[in-house]
Amino acid sequence: MQCSLNKIAVLIPCYNESETIAMVVKNFKETLPEADIYVYDNNSTDNTAKLAKEAGAIVRFERKQGKGNVIRTMFRDIQASCYILVDGDNTYPAEVAKEMSRLVQEENIDMVVGDRLSTTYSKENKRRFHNFGNVLVKKSINKLFKGNIADVMSGYRAFSYLFVKSFPVLSSGFEIETEMTVHSLEKRLNVVNLPIDYKDRPENSISKLNTFSDGIKILWTILILFKNYRPLKFFSFFAVILFILSTVFFIPVLFDFWETGKVAKFPTLIVCGITLIVAIQFFFSGLILSVIRQKNLQDFELKLMELKERL
Repeated sequence: MQCSLNKIAVLIPCYNESETIAMVVKNFKETLPEADIYVYDNNSTDNTAKLAKEAGAIVRFERKQGKGNVIRTMFRDIQASCYILVDGDNTYPAEVAKEMSRLVQEENIDMVVGDRLSTTYSKENKRRFHNFGNVLVKKSINKLFKGNIADVMSGYRAFSYLFVKSFPVLSSGFEIETEMTVHSLEKRLNVVNLPIDYKDRPENSISKLNTFSDGIKILWTILILFKNYRPLKFFSFFAVILFILSTVFFIPVLFDFWETGKVAKFPTLIVCGITLIVAIQFFFSGLILSVIRQKNLQDFELKLMELKERL
């Protein structure tokens, strides 16, 4: 299917956002009158879909619960040259979307991240531990994957056609932002941080993000992605730990053998030997998976070339 080179698609995943969705649609229609506004309702029990349609949005539905599931369907369904993803809670400024789309369409940026943390987020956000969690996730991602992403958990982003059609969405929930960020770093795509003024949710609008349960899921996702994208480092870490443990417990057995000519602690010797074998297996597992990862990177570059030919 050919991509419409002039089309901008604003993607708004929604779950019970009747308090704000009409205003969000209205703001984006005023800022980007040439764009198509898509609202994907994710089993809302209020009037989100009805209000979005009345405001002028194209309303569709996703029955699988979770933000990741909604974005997976959006990315599969919609063809555009620039995609702007935004939450339906009216916390992100619509007027920035024009600059986001310009960066994607004119400067060939693959992902523009709306950076809340460098501006008003710490003052506007009223939810405890969210500031700490955002900083923790940001530092973890940038450290493990050698990136410079200013706001890993931002729900306001713009994407190129190449990003959207080459991104395999695996997450089902709020881990999706982490997955997007790691994908862009791993595949060496062009990413730009764009500072934005964030404002907290209106009083009657309730966040769907659970600070602790979703926070644990996000940290677990980071660990899994690190294993998948940096297998040699991941498995080598455990290999070194096991090697050190086996060596530490083996040294006394070795000294006893030198002094007496006998092995007095056979169980310790056996456990040390098994631990050493497991350490070697961990190292070679990481080595093999790193070769597979390199092959996947080569295949991805070929896929990008195929996608470019469609434009």
